[in-house]
Amino acid sequence: MKTPDQYLNVPTFHLTYPTGEDAEMVPVVTYDDALRAVESALADAEKYRYLLMRALRRSQEPEAADLVLSPEAAVRPLYPETDLAA
Repeated sequence: MKTPDQYLNVPTFHLTYPTGEDAEMVPVVTYDDALRAVESALADAEKYRYLLMRALRRSQEPEAADLVLSPEAAVRPLYPETDLAA
């Protein structure tokens, strides 16, 4: 996975006061560059989501075979019969 600064591979600018001294050393990125970085991060997130869901499906397939109930399996109600009548 990428770190947030790897999505912004563009030059950044630092805020300055009108006198020329640095304001807070906060990097400033243009709107278009930030928008491209967010779109790239969302595309990567969708890719990682797909890979994660595929891995989860593959890891759960053997367990799903164990959960198949046979017709002979006893079915027990979750609640007592007295509560069902109410």
